[in-house]
Amino acid sequence: MEMYFCPLFSGSSGNALFCQCGSTRLLIDAGKTGKCIGDALAGIGVDPASLDGILITHEHSDHILGAGVLARRYHLPLYATQETWRAMTGKIGKISGELIRTVQAGKDFFLGDLGVQPFSIPHDAADPVGYRLWGGNISISTATDLGCFPENVYAAIRGSTLVLLESNHDPDLLRANPTYSAALKSRILGDHGHLSNEACASALLRLIAGGTAHVILGHLSGENNTPTLARRVSETALLREGIRPGNDVQLRVALRDETGDVYTLRRDGGTI
Repeated sequence: MEMYFCPLFSGSSGNALFCQCGSTRLLIDAGKTGKCIGDALAGIGVDPASLDGILITHEHSDHILGAGVLARRYHLPLYATQETWRAMTGKIGKISGELIRTVQAGKDFFLGDLGVQPFSIPHDAADPVGYRLWGGNISISTATDLGCFPENVYAAIRGSTLVLLESNHDPDLLRANPTYSAALKSRILGDHGHLSNEACASALLRLIAGGTAHVILGHLSGENNTPTLARRVSETALLREGIRPGNDVQLRVALRDETGDVYTLRRDGGTI
């Protein structure tokens, strides 16, 4: 069996990730307009009507903007924690009761050919979760919108074949940003904000030691980071430990407003 993964969009301006295993197709988040996400899916040869549902991490607009439209247009179930559902009320429009599905951190479930493991993440939302998806011995984890990288997150995603890991900002660029208020800077830098490039690199080293061989840096800030900077910080940390990017680990960066590559994950742990 193979799994397919594509970061359609990943960044502070909107997030939507595609995953497929067998005949089961899911989105994780829908933080762009329904049309934008539909066009991105079409660009990788996926009909939005063929989706089996959308997993929601939390209620912030860059993760739910198009969720209601897609759910109503294509009759897609939306999966979120109970507190996230409450927080989303009024933000995504009316959703038919038959499309409302509730998940709970720590309680695994199956959607067709995909196993789904929600896990709690430290972020300033009602009850935010990340997701680990698996099919056979292949698994994909998403860990973004993290103020820090606690043990429960590491335990949940350790050994994943591929991890989309947040590398949101450079702290110096953030502190010097003249358009951000002191309160906003404090929020982003806090333990329930977003993971910095340096914190991401530290988490990356732990994940590689735990067996992960494919990492995509994601959820980059448009004002306080660049893809080049995020990659450089992680590569420097890897090289310092004798880990060779491109050989010992495959390291990529997901772009904010461009559909990323489609990754094919195989049973032997390889990708194409």
